[in-house]
Amino acid sequence: MAKNDGTITIKKYANRRLYNTGTSTYVTLDDLAVMVKKGEEFIVQDAKSGDDITHQVLTQIIFEQESKTGNTLLPVSFLRQLISFYGDQLQMVVPSYLEQSMAAFTEQQDQVRIQIGRAFGENPVTRNIQMPIQMADELVRSNTEMFQKAMQMFSPFALGQSGKSAEPAKKADTSRDIDDLKAQLKSLQDKINSIGS
Repeated sequence: MAKNDGTITIKKYANRRLYNTGTSTYVTLDDLAVMVKKGEEFIVQDAKSGDDITHQVLTQIIFEQESKTGNTLLPVSFLRQLISFYGDQLQMVVPSYLEQSMAAFTEQQDQVRIQIGRAFGENPVTRNIQMPIQMADELVRSNTEMFQKAMQMFSPFALGQSGKSAEPAKKADTSRDIDDLKAQLKSLQDKINSIGS
């Protein structure tokens, strides 16, 4: 049955089928993705052991979404950076940082949608793409600053062993992220232009 706090329990069986105890129906990963988009809270439990496997199933949903043609959200540079944190001393900080970054982005998403709507308007071929790029730049800078502050909390001596600041490397990473975002937005503009012509 569904939990009393409104969280739905999904049971995963050995045959890989998923069962929604709230609606008493079998569901797919796509159904779970829709539930996430609607803001419905759920946990996924292994039907045999009762273990919470929500993290694994959500990761599987992301993998499936990324595998679909044209649905990639995660740039290769981000994936490489994320992989490099596994086993690193900073591994324990990354989940909190990502969670805070996504929370900040979610709070700002309505404003971003409005600005993108204004930038592209009704005739996307003739509209300027600079505003969304500037907003993306600001968001990346904001998230980078938040990450740097988090790092300083865990390491008050934010200087390298040689006594030199790691700032140039961080700026290079930020520039690379901004360039990736600009490239993605340019690709989107090119697609819109080709549709318009």
